[in-house]
Amino acid sequence: MSHSEPRSTQRIGFLLTSNFALMSFASASEPLRAANLIGGVDLYEVVTLSMDGRPVKSSSGASFDCAPLEKMGETCHTVFVCAGGGPQDWQFSEAEYGRLRRLPRLGIRVGGISSGAFVLAAAGLLDNRDFTIHWEHAPVLREAFGHLTPRHARYVIDGDRITCAGGIAPLDMMHAMIEERMGSHFARRVSDWYLHTAVAESEAPQRGSAAERFGTHHPVLLTVLEKMEATIEQPLDRATMARFAGTSARHLDRLFASHLGEGFLDTYRNIRLKHARRLIEQSPLSVTEVAFATGFSSAGHFSRAFSALFGPSPTALRKRISGEGRE
Repeated sequence: MSHSEPRSTQRIGFLLTSNFALMSFASASEPLRAANLIGGVDLYEVVTLSMDGRPVKSSSGASFDCAPLEKMGETCHTVFVCAGGGPQDWQFSEAEYGRLRRLPRLGIRVGGISSGAFVLAAAGLLDNRDFTIHWEHAPVLREAFGHLTPRHARYVIDGDRITCAGGIAPLDMMHAMIEERMGSHFARRVSDWYLHTAVAESEAPQRGSAAERFGTHHPVLLTVLEKMEATIEQPLDRATMARFAGTSARHLDRLFASHLGEGFLDTYRNIRLKHARRLIEQSPLSVTEVAFATGFSSAGHFSRAFSALFGPSPTALRKRISGEGRE
């Protein structure tokens, strides 16, 4: 960077929620520190915020001192909500959501990292916006806000809204933000500082491919498995799925047995139950509502299948999580 052209310091705030994802926070904040070192001037100032100004603990137990959002947040160029954990960690009062809504009216850019997009959605800040959220929290967001559809992207920049899936994806997002301000060459130097040689595009996937997740490369099986993941609420029968994949039901059974070691129905049911577990852990839906949302005809049938796969019943698992959240 040329020192002949002074640049003002951008204050970037991170509103931390209880049990926020430490890796996500570090991936977003550390490139800003590196930019200051490489530039030789304070291009960015990182401030940690909480709603009440009290310290906040990350998912790893590390505690961070914070300034109050209402006072310090309004002096920021950008404020990111950095969240993790589960919905019990994301709950704010209407007055607190109002503090978030005030930021864009003051010309402050707002964003969400990992499950931070859920907080923005609850505040009404993602209506008619393009955004993303960590894949694990996407089903919960869709259930809570039926009018919103997150994209399966690593990060999304939509004007004064910036959302990121979390994990190491903030490295890619911050590369884009630094490039926007300082140019591609400078942003590349920052990424190289962290050996981040393969900067991903915003549209890059959040998860490994279906082939990696299920351990098969058979094209027919991959077609069916991806369709299973897309039809959790209204499962398709074997014959319909076979026609969709361009094969016979008998051949489909043989493929599941030989390549996956379990049957069509068992695989489908387990995909739905794993999705159900995320809803039990993270959503406010009742057990009956989760049952219907994952294609089960009754809460009783769902609970028996759930217990057979995971051990505890859905109700017992939710009580255990609620008890841990109060500790």
